[in-house]
Amino acid sequence: MNQKWWQSAVVYQIYPRSFQDTNDDGIGDIQGITQRLDYIHSLGVNVIWLNPIFISPQIDNGYDISNYYRIDPIFGTMTDVEELIEKAHQLGIKIMFDFVLNHTSDQHPWFQEALHDPDSLYRDYYLWADEKETGQLPNNWASFFGGSVWEKVPDRKEYYFHLFAKEMPDLNWKNPEVRVAMLSIAKFWLAKGVDAFRLDAFIHIAKEKNYPDVANVPEGELAIAEEFYSNLPEVHEYLSDFIKEVRRVKPDVFIVGEAASADVDLAVAYTDQTKDECDAVISFRHFVEDESQKDPLLSAGMQKGPLDYHVFKNVMVEWQVKLASIGGPTLYWNNHDMARIASRFGDERQEYRKNSSKMLATLMYLQKGIPFILYGEELGMLNLKMKDLAAYEDPGAVRFYEKATSIGYSDSAILEMLNSSSKDVSRGAMQWDASDYSGFSKVAPWSGVNQSKEDTVATEDIEKNSVLNYYRKMIALKKTSLFTTGVFQLQETSDEFYCYTRSIEDSTANIYCNLTDTPKQITCSKAEQAGDILLENDGNYIQNQQIHLAPYGCLVIKLKGE
Repeated sequence: MNQKWWQSAVVYQIYPRSFQDTNDDGIGDIQGITQRLDYIHSLGVNVIWLNPIFISPQIDNGYDISNYYRIDPIFGTMTDVEELIEKAHQLGIKIMFDFVLNHTSDQHPWFQEALHDPDSLYRDYYLWADEKETGQLPNNWASFFGGSVWEKVPDRKEYYFHLFAKEMPDLNWKNPEVRVAMLSIAKFWLAKGVDAFRLDAFIHIAKEKNYPDVANVPEGELAIAEEFYSNLPEVHEYLSDFIKEVRRVKPDVFIVGEAASADVDLAVAYTDQTKDECDAVISFRHFVEDESQKDPLLSAGMQKGPLDYHVFKNVMVEWQVKLASIGGPTLYWNNHDMARIASRFGDERQEYRKNSSKMLATLMYLQKGIPFILYGEELGMLNLKMKDLAAYEDPGAVRFYEKATSIGYSDSAILEMLNSSSKDVSRGAMQWDASDYSGFSKVAPWSGVNQSKEDTVATEDIEKNSVLNYYRKMIALKKTSLFTTGVFQLQETSDEFYCYTRSIEDSTANIYCNLTDTPKQITCSKAEQAGDILLENDGNYIQNQQIHLAPYGCLVIKLKGE
């Protein structure tokens, strides 16, 4: 099978609001990304994924789009985007845009016309239902952002459907005109030179007809209804038609689908290479935490818990095996929707921060698959430490606060939990240097910034042993054939270790990771003892056929003579 360019991609995710501000309004912009292209290139990554930059009321940080064809002025102009694409391509870097398929902003002209004129052409672009009885919701489905999926139209006995915020009405993909309209948007950006799309929330573009209630829900209560609005069979039909036409325009376009709730079998179905569907999907089901110490009365996702490495190993092996034919799964530790890895599963203590960040990177990204690295991760950036509960924008955080308060938690305890778990804490300003606001801007960033003089580009760039320079070495190693196309095999070890082998033709490398904060030993072969160490963090050594791993130690050994 011919190798496709994206199978050797290393993706760098940029949250544009938080990367680099060039006009000193506290919000990152497109010119800031262009200004930092040399730095991005120095990492060795070859794809930049941008979160949405289109015209938006910013109810959900740009995922509520009111014009797909224009750039929001807070980020810059179309000229700025065209310059970014051109200069990135000159450096061999491709551009991935976030494409929001499931919904628009309620300020989009389509919705405004549909709302105010029931006879409008755009009426059938969205989903509507009448009340059951006077004042009763059409059904008991809950929105992911809280409350009902139904929002009442003022002065009428009908509702419109929104799976996320009420300002983000869902599109009706049953309507062929909607599919044509979204395809036209994709073609527009492909003509501008965009190389890839991340399809946001695509698994929700089909809903169960007639909107049946979720069974066994007490009267007056609402329930998440994944079985009725996630991964329905029609998703494949709509997706295939859309992507087939996109590939007529650009055959080598890279399509990544956000399939948050998809298990591995659904991921296989969505990436079936005999069909015109996704090339890869991003699922949120890899990270199973030990929830034994969490309060069962509160949302588990808003409480910090250690990764259950026993379950994690089994999950990763299943994804590695079942997606091997397409080059493996997407490999990531964090993104804009979850807390930062250095705080979530790393060790924030000073003596362990570097080693744990390096070990986690080695564990994840040298497996088979496509790395997705969040901006600042390569520095070991930590979560933001919010000082005020009012600073949280995450709807889940707001609901968590209300519930936790009602059962007696103090504001300080709630703040500590949210500072370890909310997606808001992953969106801090990029830490460029030790100046005020870390070189992101001359004014306070929109989101806040960690004032850490150690975890900055300026400091880590010149420090030989930094997390940044380790990531550069790791990415260079990842791009070799052994770690791109080589076979993956997990080694059987206790849950204190994560060890695996990559092999291709006559080359073999073994990867050893200590998951604990204490030194560990593991037996190795004579071939390994005589092998070449391709990559390692601090404090490890091999002696008498024993690999001595420091706390959070890791090393990559290429067998001698291979």
